[in-house]
Amino acid sequence: MFEEEQEPEFEIFSALLFNSLKAITFMFFIAFALINKPADQGNVVVKAEMLITVTWPDNNPDDVDTYVEDPAGNIVWYNQKEAGLMNLDRDDRGNFKDTILVNGKEIQNPLNQEIVSLRGLEDGEYVVNIQHYIANSGPLPVQVKVEKLNPVVKVIFYGTLTLKGTGDEQTAVRFTLKGQDVINVNNTPKSLVELTRQSGSKEGSGGAAANAPNGPIDTTTGQAIQQ
Repeated sequence: MFEEEQEPEFEIFSALLFNSLKAITFMFFIAFALINKPADQGNVVVKAEMLITVTWPDNNPDDVDTYVEDPAGNIVWYNQKEAGLMNLDRDDRGNFKDTILVNGKEIQNPLNQEIVSLRGLEDGEYVVNIQHYIANSGPLPVQVKVEKLNPVVKVIFYGTLTLKGTGDEQTAVRFTLKGQDVINVNNTPKSLVELTRQSGSKEGSGGAAANAPNGPIDTTTGQAIQQ
């Protein structure tokens, strides 16, 4: 009688290999489909229409304060870090509290910088003032930059003031917004410190300008050194 024809061993091996590859491909596809995109936890999108950056020499112990007034008369400063649509991101007090302890080692942050961000803009005049709250030495150069960010970045003002000592307040720039246009850029003096005093604001970091300590300070305690 007829003998049953047997499949060559090579064809059996090829079939097994092909089926194994299909199974591996299927499992890879399932695993890839189950991979979820990591959630963007903790990501915060900060929207700003304007940035005002104030810097003075690294490691300088002097305390410099930034005051900004918007068209509505709101003033942001160290004792009122949020006013209207403006926000003072950090009140930098020179070397005071600039040393942190990491793994038992002290690390000094040399940067002296304050930034005011504006989340929205309105037509009218803005005033940017700088005050030498505490001076430990002679005249201090302070750089001021004002940037309008939208629809494109535009530098409204960039310049250097020379603060002359404790209590010295200077108007860095005044400008008027009219729609997308910036007009009437000038530095006609206007005291914002005086306005905050008149408004009855309570003392904040360092106190009111009228009570600013004279002479050098201890950068560890923030207190005036008795001479």
